[in-house]
Amino acid sequence: MSAMDLDAPVSIAPQVRGEQTNATILCCNCGAPIDGTTSAGALCYDCVKLTIDVSQGIQREATIHFCRDCNRWLLPPNSWIVAAPESRELLALCLKKLRGLHKVRIIDASFIWTEPHSRRVKVKLTIQDSVSEGVVLQQAFEVEYVVAYQQCPDCAKSYTANTWRACVQVRQKVPHKRTFLYLEQLILKHGAHKDTINIKEVKDGLDFYYAHRNQAEKFVDFLNSVTPTRSKKSQELISMDIHTSTKSYKFSYSCELVPICKDDLVAIPIKLAKQGGNISPLGLCYRIGTSINILDPSTLQTADISTPIYWRAPFTSLADVQELVEFIVMDIEPIGAQKGKWLLAEATVARASDLGSNDTTYYTRTHLGNVLHPGDSVMGYLLTGANFNSPQFDALEESSTYSSQIPDVMLVKKFYARKRKSKNRNWRLKRMTRDEGELLPKKADQEKMANDYEMFLRDVEEDSELRATMALYKAQQQAKRDAEAMSVAETDEGEDETPQINMEELLDEFDELKIQHQEP
Repeated sequence: MSAMDLDAPVSIAPQVRGEQTNATILCCNCGAPIDGTTSAGALCYDCVKLTIDVSQGIQREATIHFCRDCNRWLLPPNSWIVAAPESRELLALCLKKLRGLHKVRIIDASFIWTEPHSRRVKVKLTIQDSVSEGVVLQQAFEVEYVVAYQQCPDCAKSYTANTWRACVQVRQKVPHKRTFLYLEQLILKHGAHKDTINIKEVKDGLDFYYAHRNQAEKFVDFLNSVTPTRSKKSQELISMDIHTSTKSYKFSYSCELVPICKDDLVAIPIKLAKQGGNISPLGLCYRIGTSINILDPSTLQTADISTPIYWRAPFTSLADVQELVEFIVMDIEPIGAQKGKWLLAEATVARASDLGSNDTTYYTRTHLGNVLHPGDSVMGYLLTGANFNSPQFDALEESSTYSSQIPDVMLVKKFYARKRKSKNRNWRLKRMTRDEGELLPKKADQEKMANDYEMFLRDVEEDSELRATMALYKAQQQAKRDAEAMSVAETDEGEDETPQINMEELLDEFDELKIQHQEP
């Protein structure tokens, strides 16, 4: 320090410090200096955390109820929800069980791992609350839940006689099950069976049981949207409280499908045929959708009969696919008229059973001009000498206009010679699990059901429009390898003309509840 610095004058005037506005006090607990204007109860922040509990009034233990039969959790007061372990749904359920959470702010909530068999669920909560003006305290703590077993009302009802509340009875009075097999695939594709309690197989149809009335009504609406049906509703009184006039009913819905199937020979009433575009009353049913689609093979004219019009004057088919006869195409010549996939042609056919015994041939017009060639086998109905017990067909024979238009033979579809076994298909369909009930099928009935299923699978292979409405799945790898080995072994026997389904049309396999896998 220089001498000039030592000799410099020093001011003795009092120094003015900055104005102090905050009052500093000591913590009443630990003696630490704190700001007296913002302190909570003369406590420092550390003492506030030690002495004040913002989680006071919030439960640290609670009980949640679980149904072991359906794996659902009770959401008070009377709702049952599905929630996976450590899921958002289960966490929301646990938080709703705690009283006092509405007074604080939840910052975070998470599960703490516990043993699966311990029947304990632990949740870590982080909350915030205002201690005083301008002071917010955050605290974390754990809550332990005890899992108690309780049977839900739906499962309890399943062990009693009053299991179902609504039943849908689907019936069709035909000698085969092809329509129900197709309806089953539509139900599986759209998931219309997910609310059923049980599916029971009865004579001429199926019974679908539901726990609630609105579920049955939803299924009836689905049936009306995919197939021509008419339904009736009935109800049965189960119990009644005379004090409150509360009644409990069981509801039954009877749904009757039209007794006409694909490839059936039908005779439309003459009046209805004139109203439907003046089509020939004798034709083939080429498709069953929301209406009945009729085709006249001699002119390629089509007509649609809606559900209300059909049930106004119902009629049955003259013959079904079980009465088809195999014919051999001797000669065929296209006429030129074409409509979609059909080509009008004139064909000369002979019954396959008559070859070698007589020379009887039949001349007819057919819509299969684009798929038939001389020497092919074709399935059709032989009308010559046939006796049908139908008032509509009798009216045709007595009519001066239509009696001369009845053909000798009406061809339906091409017949493919199948050399491979049915189990070697590279695709498969899924089947619903059903209860056979008291109707145990006999051996003859089992063979008949197997034949109906095989006929349905052949229709799926031959009809691309039918395949488009269903879900087909890839077969297992082992089955495909067996099919390839079988095809190699049978190459010496000649080509197989059976229509094949492309792998692009097939879906990958997956597991689904209440569905059994069946190889076609």
